[in-house]
Amino acid sequence: MIKWEHSVFALPFALCGAMLAASGLPSAHQLLWIVIAMIAARSAAMAFNRLADAAIDSANPRTRTRALPAGQLSAAFVATFVIVSCAIFIVAASQLNRLTLWLSPVALAILLLYSYTKRFTRWSHLVLGFALGIAPAAAWIAVRGSLDPRILLLTAAVTFWVAGFDILYACQDLQFDRDAGLHSIPRHVGIQRSLWIARAFHLIMLLLLMVLVPAFALGKLAIAGIVAVTLLLLYEHSLVKPDDLSKLNAAFFTMNGIISVVFAVFVAADLLLRK
Repeated sequence: MIKWEHSVFALPFALCGAMLAASGLPSAHQLLWIVIAMIAARSAAMAFNRLADAAIDSANPRTRTRALPAGQLSAAFVATFVIVSCAIFIVAASQLNRLTLWLSPVALAILLLYSYTKRFTRWSHLVLGFALGIAPAAAWIAVRGSLDPRILLLTAAVTFWVAGFDILYACQDLQFDRDAGLHSIPRHVGIQRSLWIARAFHLIMLLLLMVLVPAFALGKLAIAGIVAVTLLLLYEHSLVKPDDLSKLNAAFFTMNGIISVVFAVFVAADLLLRK
């Protein structure tokens, strides 16, 4: 029903937030509960999305083989899974500090309510981006117990990164979205313009990452990480063309997982070697 490997999209950026907050490695206790919280939150969000979109998925030829439309799981099971995942997330937040516990319902609201945004706005891609983008800020709060505005640069970068590749992914559902009355950038502006919007979003992401370097006094390794991300994004966009979406899954799943891990590794190395 959910893809555990999808947690790799946001988890490395969350770990970046935690390491920036700690100026190195957080404690083992903090790392453990941050990872548990991230996996639980992502699982709850994906399962809730499947539940909210069950009728839509059953009508879409691309998604009708998913577990709920295919009858492999019941709605009651999925609802229970969501509740249990949310409970684990709140428990994990409680193990970090008081502020993470207080803010845990807010984080869950953002993660779950995203599922309905494509019913009324073409900018649901940015809402999804923000849902994942809060991960580094949440990890910062988990380590520090407070929020530093500087970490919002990374939140904004992740927001535009996710929104960009979600626009690419939505291109394959352009006709279905039109027929079903759902909203997306591709549905409203077409595939070619959508590809340019996705490129613009990823350019904004890179600019934000560049501003992140002086904001946290990062060094050459972090800059090298941004260069690597730039090259990977260029390759990702080369895979998707207006008249050929056959490599979209490679661009979406493989490349974005690599991008998040590569950036996290370079930032971690920069922080640890500097320390």
